[in-house]
Amino acid sequence: QVRLVESGGGLVQAGGSLRLSCAASGSIGSIAMNWYRQASGKQRELVAAFISGGSTNYADSVKGRFTISGDFAKNTVYLQMNSLKPEDTAVYYCNMRNVLGRDYWGQGTQVTVSS
Repeated sequence: QVRLVESGGGLVQAGGSLRLSCAASGSIGSIAMNWYRQASGKQRELVAAFISGGSTNYADSVKGRFTISGDFAKNTVYLQMNSLKPEDTAVYYCNMRNVLGRDYWGQGTQVTVSS
């Protein structure tokens, strides 16, 4: 059974930083590792994507402030979040997609940014 375990969420003031971590308990053979977020009452959105081969993609709202990194061989992914804004407040979810197209999800970690 594969589990994704997230950590690093918490309460921070606007302008501060947090680093989210996610690690899979077993081998996945992922081709993409991603971070999503869902604010209260809103739809889940893709924040950052890390694709096998090294390419990355970011939502316009976080571009220049967030950085995704990871290690596909170790099934780990990170999200460095700088210059946080109140609108970044959400539950953040780790996602990994394997070669066969199966998605694995973490339970989510709360990030709250106060003004």
